[in-house]
Amino acid sequence: MRPTRSGSPGEGAASAAWELLLPAASAPARTRGRSLQAALREAVRSRRLAPGTRLPSSRDLAADLGVSRGLVTEAYEQLTAEGYLRSGRGSGTWVGAAVRAAEPRAHDLAPRSPGARADFVPGTPDLALFPRAAWAAAHRGVLADLPHHELGYPDPRGLPRLRTALAELLARRRGVVADPERIVVVSGVAQATTLLGFALHARGVRTVGVEDPGSPQHDALYASAGVTAVPLPVDDEGVALEPLRASGVRAVVTTPAHQFPTGIAYSARRRAELLDWARSVDGIVLEDDYDGDFRYDRAPVGALQGLDPDHVVYTGSVSKSLAPGLRLGWMLVPESWAEEVVERKRTMDLGHPSLDQALFARFLERGDYDRQLRRCQRAYRDRRDALVAALDAHFPGAKVSGIAAGLHVIATLPRRYGPEERFLARVAAAGVAVRALSAYAHAPAGPEVAEEVRLVLGYAHVPPARIAGGVRLMAGAATG
Repeated sequence: MRPTRSGSPGEGAASAAWELLLPAASAPARTRGRSLQAALREAVRSRRLAPGTRLPSSRDLAADLGVSRGLVTEAYEQLTAEGYLRSGRGSGTWVGAAVRAAEPRAHDLAPRSPGARADFVPGTPDLALFPRAAWAAAHRGVLADLPHHELGYPDPRGLPRLRTALAELLARRRGVVADPERIVVVSGVAQATTLLGFALHARGVRTVGVEDPGSPQHDALYASAGVTAVPLPVDDEGVALEPLRASGVRAVVTTPAHQFPTGIAYSARRRAELLDWARSVDGIVLEDDYDGDFRYDRAPVGALQGLDPDHVVYTGSVSKSLAPGLRLGWMLVPESWAEEVVERKRTMDLGHPSLDQALFARFLERGDYDRQLRRCQRAYRDRRDALVAALDAHFPGAKVSGIAAGLHVIATLPRRYGPEERFLARVAAAGVAVRALSAYAHAPAGPEVAEEVRLVLGYAHVPPARIAGGVRLMAGAATG
């Protein structure tokens, strides 16, 4: 017996679709019913059983497949209840018309530079440095020791154990005033930014200042909370004070340890002026300490938050030290903001995953994270040195600016390599992925042509042996 469309014998696609049910009929007895339902459901979804196809009676199909009639009857009833089939008293069973199957494809939207022969796009650490063995050991230890109750919904601020370990780490390494009660564990600095945006909006604040140039993500993150990002120019000491005062904002986002992307460190004077401004307007400074642990010429400058914890929200994450895919970060909020931020975190996701928190707490407590930071610092310092040497060899006269820190440098090339638009087109055609400093501007660019080429070159994710080759390829494309 074969399925038929109304008024005509079932042939072609319908007959072929019926063959999909045969493997289900030979499945083990305990799973045969579920297998038959799944095969029939898939045949309808894929339209190999088209809408309007009349199905054999349960008796006939059971005979064809060599299974009990009860299995077929149960399958028909289940799929009818789900809407895949329809039936009427005395009129048989038919394929319904409700199914609209989506294409069974999973697209990868992760930000990458596909097909690049050399990739100097900044922002990514060397993921090959991820400490797999130590992480796996911590994971095994946590699974063995974690109390059952800690697998329930966590404190939205984070597990007390992790907040305590983070407070010790941040006070010791970054000089923050770290109260575990005011630490909130988040899914990276992006979520911290969004949480602050919602807290600002709840207080009636509709604008926030952002460094210009600065992270291109701020506009969208704050917009999602109903807050507009206002570009504020950066000078040689940090965010410029006069434009900040004139803007009327009461909140500003900063990267004082290593401004992104210009690479400067805020001067002591500008840090003090910025905090004076925050106090004068009863405002708040969001400090994004995205790579504050990585300074290569001296000890890192302590965090701005340590100077005034009542007017600074401090944020950080493991995105540059371990891997951005872990989606694990923290924010340290002033006491007057804590309740609003924690409540918004609760309603957003009911807290960060408990197992991930316990794993990272153990990683911190055993000293594994400090060892990882030292390992990354050595590797990234060597790669920065390799990039500076390669630029000197292949782009004579190029200048590298910014402090010796972080995961990127600013390279200003001699004017003979310009204009910038032509340079970028040539190196892209050669398969070199790079970003110009102008790509990080928030304010609209003017119509003039940029004769000078200023590049933001990421090096942390590039193996040392490939840095010189990538710069050589870029130089050949620029002069070819």
